Amino acid sequence: MKKYELTEEVVNFCGIDLFRIRALKAFGDVGDGELGGFVETEDNLSHEDNAWISGDAWVSGNAWVSGNAWVYGDAKVCGNAWVYGDAKVSGNAWVYGDAKVCGNAWVSGNAKVSGDADYATAKGFGSQFRNTTFFRLKNGGVGVQCGCFYGTLAEFREKVKDTYPTNKKGKEYLMLADLMKCHFWDGENEGDA
Repeated sequence: MKKYELTEEVVNFCGIDLFRIRALKAFGDVGDGELGGFVETEDNLSHEDNAWISGDAWVSGNAWVSGNAWVYGDAKVCGNAWVYGDAKVSGNAWVYGDAKVCGNAWVSGNAKVSGDADYATAKGFGSQFRNTTFFRLKNGGVGVQCGCFYGTLAEFREKVKDTYPTNKKGKEYLMLADLMKCHFWDGENEGDA
């Protein structure tokens, strides 16, 4: 049985019609009859598992969302991108091209992910052993999502210094920040804004 249907509410983006979705049954955190985001076709969102698109988020092209993944806010997923597993894409983030966002990755804010080189994740650090996602921002800087923290790499360093001033957890997070600065360095701009 299908878990959602396309409604008659349509938005047009660059000449492509996108249709709002509505849940046909309750699943995961989605209620029966709940309105979701927009898709170009039913091929963009799996009818299996708990994957969902909500808010004004949209998925188009050959992009695909499945598993327990969520796309919400004003996020956009297009091209040949895949979002699956327990991944989340939110805020004004764009995932496009041949990018694959999966596992526990969380791409948010003003992130721009167009391929595997635009994000990296680390798991098992800090007091909660959370998944920490580092990603390229639209302005060329590096963003960080860790637990309820979201900010730039420089802001992440300051938060770590305030939270873990002298212990091993703080040292590990700062080492991760150094590694991510090197990973995302484009050879021209050494800043980590």
